Amino acid sequence: MNLLDANDRTGHYPDSWYTATAKPLPPFAPVEGARTADVCVIGGGFTGLSTALHLAERGFDVVLLEAHRVGFGASGRNGGQLGSGQRMEQDGLEKLVGQDDATKLWQLAEDSKELVKGLISKHNINCHYKPGIAHACFSAKEVREEHEYAEHLQTRYSYDQIEPLDRDALQSICPSPKYVGGSLDLGAGHLHPLAFAFGLAQAASDAGATIHETSRVTKIDHGSKVTVTTDKGTVTADHLVLACNGYLGDLEPKVASRVMPINNFIAATEPLGADVAKVLARDVAVADTKFVINYFRLSHDNRLLFGGGESYGYTFPTDIAATVRKPMVEIFPHLKDIGIDYAWGGTLAITMKRMPYLRRLAPNVISASGYSGHGVGTATHAGQLIAMALGGEAEGFDTMARVPATPFPGGARMRSPLLALAMTWYALRDRLGV
Repeated sequence: MNLLDANDRTGHYPDSWYTATAKPLPPFAPVEGARTADVCVIGGGFTGLSTALHLAERGFDVVLLEAHRVGFGASGRNGGQLGSGQRMEQDGLEKLVGQDDATKLWQLAEDSKELVKGLISKHNINCHYKPGIAHACFSAKEVREEHEYAEHLQTRYSYDQIEPLDRDALQSICPSPKYVGGSLDLGAGHLHPLAFAFGLAQAASDAGATIHETSRVTKIDHGSKVTVTTDKGTVTADHLVLACNGYLGDLEPKVASRVMPINNFIAATEPLGADVAKVLARDVAVADTKFVINYFRLSHDNRLLFGGGESYGYTFPTDIAATVRKPMVEIFPHLKDIGIDYAWGGTLAITMKRMPYLRRLAPNVISASGYSGHGVGTATHAGQLIAMALGGEAEGFDTMARVPATPFPGGARMRSPLLALAMTWYALRDRLGV
């Protein structure tokens, strides 16, 4: 199954609240004929757009190829949360890579947040950035672990932006009967991801990068130069950057064995009006501790944007709204009859250890993907790190590339059925409360 076609029409954004509320860019023309470049970037999401922007600012001749439209994939459909740290928590990273690299990875994660906020400011991107992400827990044990982790970050990494929350404090922010405490990270934030992607694309184009939409790559020929073929043209470049994430398909088997696409779903309710405080009394985003995570926030027009629901195949459910309504009503029972105006799905990519997979696949081929639901900051930052590496400053990229990446059992062929089994087990565990 080609995920570029499985759930979407070529060149069309999904019918999402993000699409309805972001000002689209005029289409970029497909690549036609043969052309050359210093760098060819495949993928027009956060990684590819950031790579193109930062390379163009360094004087590289960059061509970006996007199969659909810029921001079409996970970059334009996600929950919009700009979280702190890496996707794996720091105590886990300390065991995995040692304290020195764990400290470097923490700083890189901090840099990613500052990069996103800096790009928003520098390029006047109207993406409704707001500070604050609350982490909500279902049990006293989870609350204790959340508070211990906040203390660990303050003690070892001098990060003092997290406020521990007991039950009353969390209820004053998010009055769900399910949550018993958590934390509030004011160093994190949330934004309109598609509007941010549009801003990156405009900035990259203004900096001199050439963007081609509806230019699906069908073949890559490797060598001292790389030739990338689409249905209408070719690009021959000194360097290739793979920034495809969940839509990589069969373009690079080395990546496919370690990076697996999965689907996730979001619904936007009708505007909540005066009842908004019954959902969120503060304009912060929330992510909880459920294995199939619930994540939500308010839109700038006072809707609840709620992400959640289980998917065991690559075809989206026929009724996405019903898929998302189920976990939404578990968290907010009073919303059982709320109208849902938009519901959409998207394909992201995960790795076994939930850390992004950044690698040099060849002397002139770089890949970055597998953000595992933590891509707003990390994917944007990966683009900057790639540009720096191609410019001779590879320390940050190399730190990310040193993180071990375990292949999925059975490789690319067996990763999906094994994930379905795992998700079934964890979903059952969540329902039973074990």
